[in-house]
Amino acid sequence: MSADAQAGGRIARRFARLSDSGRKALIPFVTAGDPSLEATVPVMHALVGAGADVIELGVPFSDPMADGPTIQRSSERALARGAGLRWVLGAVRTFRARDTETPVVLMGYLNPVEIRGADRFARDAQAAGVDGVLLVDLPPEESPEFRDAFAAHGIDLVLLASPTTTDARLSLLLGNARGYLYYVSFAGVTGASERLDTAAASEHLRRIRAGSPVPVVAGFGIRDAAGAAAMAVDADGVVVGSALVAALAEAGDADEAARRAAEFLAPLRAALD
Repeated sequence: MSADAQAGGRIARRFARLSDSGRKALIPFVTAGDPSLEATVPVMHALVGAGADVIELGVPFSDPMADGPTIQRSSERALARGAGLRWVLGAVRTFRARDTETPVVLMGYLNPVEIRGADRFARDAQAAGVDGVLLVDLPPEESPEFRDAFAAHGIDLVLLASPTTTDARLSLLLGNARGYLYYVSFAGVTGASERLDTAAASEHLRRIRAGSPVPVVAGFGIRDAAGAAAMAVDADGVVVGSALVAALAEAGDADEAARRAAEFLAPLRAALD
């Protein structure tokens, strides 16, 4: 097991520092390879500079069933540019040349992992500097095999809960949770902010956090500073994705993409603080 894993890993250390300072995690999601291959690493650095605590890096996939049209289109564009899994891991490795502290979580789907094999995937991800993996279509009943393979290489398998998660399923999730638990704020796809009900989500978050061995963050539908602040009241952090991806989509070059990323995230950081 890696030294990071033995020390608790970058994710655990980051959330511990946030808890000690009474702050909430800000976790931006961006699709690797969009708005361009060249922009991905500069955007990651710009997000950290603007206050990101963890970066969720989307692995482009041909059938992203949990994602709304904004992220679906970004995946299509990235794949057309050649942003496959090998390229994504290379981007993380390049990011690590300058930033050895910010946790990076790959968010994607099970198929590319199964093709590689869980152990080989985890070994390659660890070598690149990945800290966690969130597989949207991995059922919790099947997660222990992947969790154990990932843990052997110091990678946290991040699981998801939702408003429709039963008590029995939640107990299973909490028993297998590593890194943090991602609470999906509504039953639907990413980006549908009109469906965000912060009062209902807060009730679920309080119940989940009471029994969770890991931090609980909320995502889906958070588009701006006000939404982030509202959701963060009863969560350990918030994830913002579709709105950021949309803000980056028309960037002309890597410099503009990095500037747009920082300008988008800075108000959210200020609202959470």
